Amino acid sequence: MTALLTTRRTRSPWAVVALGFAAIVFDGYDLIVYGSAVPALLAHPDWNLTPPQVGAIGSYALLGMFVGAIGVGALTDRIGRRRMFIACVTWFSLMMLAVAAAPTPELLGAARFLAGLGFGGIAPVAIALVVEWAPPGRRNLLNAVMLCGFPVGGVLAALAGIALLEPAGFRTLFALGALPLVTLVPLALLLLPESPGFVAGGPRQVRSTGLLRGRPAVALALLAVANVAGFLLVFGLNTWLPQLMRQAGYALGSAIAFLLVFNLGAVAGGLAGSALADRHGPRPVATAAFGIGVVSIALLALPLPTLVLYALIAVAGAASVGTQIVVYGYVATHFALRDRATALGVTSGVGRLGAAAGPILGGYLIASGLPLGWNFAAFAAVALVGALAAVAVPVLAPAAGPGATTTAPSSEAVAR
Repeated sequence: MTALLTTRRTRSPWAVVALGFAAIVFDGYDLIVYGSAVPALLAHPDWNLTPPQVGAIGSYALLGMFVGAIGVGALTDRIGRRRMFIACVTWFSLMMLAVAAAPTPELLGAARFLAGLGFGGIAPVAIALVVEWAPPGRRNLLNAVMLCGFPVGGVLAALAGIALLEPAGFRTLFALGALPLVTLVPLALLLLPESPGFVAGGPRQVRSTGLLRGRPAVALALLAVANVAGFLLVFGLNTWLPQLMRQAGYALGSAIAFLLVFNLGAVAGGLAGSALADRHGPRPVATAAFGIGVVSIALLALPLPTLVLYALIAVAGAASVGTQIVVYGYVATHFALRDRATALGVTSGVGRLGAAAGPILGGYLIASGLPLGWNFAAFAAVALVGALAAVAVPVLAPAAGPGATTTAPSSEAVAR
């Protein structure tokens, strides 16, 4: 009843966008702050961690996100977006306290896995809410505004790392991730409406069978591959970029500053790419953005003037984190309302395998002692896979039957 009354009072999508943005900011902070903490974890005198071990611990939260995204995506289509939004934020906030207090690397990894259940669930829920409240011609853009909270969280993680890592330690950085429990959760309880489409249709059984055959199944698989590529770039580079730049000869503060620029570029890329996707369709935009990522990431291996390198890292952020924002919108606008949260959960859940692989890949590349160029070449190859998957996604016919009147035609049908 509370969700219904809140929905009736709400006339603008901006309350949903703002609350979703705040949740994604904390989601981004909690995930990316691990990259800022990596130098301190490697230097911990009692733990004696190696780069592959630190990379593995970084991946545990992302494995939890795999489970959380798929499970929460399906449950959201059944019990509603609002309830799952509040549950996910509450859960990952509590788990970040456990991360901050972990006395051993093993318990640190276990707590990050549990936190990942909430991290993985919040994005599909928030995207479904925003897309279902946004006007049809602005769905990708408003979704991008909300999802730009992720790189904003990355910027805050970088700033916190610069300001607090050396004087306060990595536990303080992790503890800040619990702030949503006393800030965002009370606001969501008061202000967050339920999806109008869900309120109109009422609780429903999960309907995923239509996604498992024919063109929808092909689209789902290819968009999952695009998510794997996008997430691998996002978390591989966000975890290891500071350490890679330290190997290139930069001091700790300067190396973390590159992470800041990377995420500022991601904000610009996500907004610009999604505005273009509303106009031209997400398939050509996502494909082109991945292609730019191939070039920009590969060029990072060259000895360049510092200002040029900063600009190139900003472009790489736009073409990796920014592209992942476009891919999220691609999925959200490609499937019918009745399947939207499930499709978002499946594709982003499978994508979290790439997110888990990113820190591990970076750790092994650094431990191998290969030249810096090989590290960036590996990430550029991943961007190429993303481009090929994005361009191959088939067009889906407009939905028919229940839920069809409450959703626009697929994104590719609009683009044509």
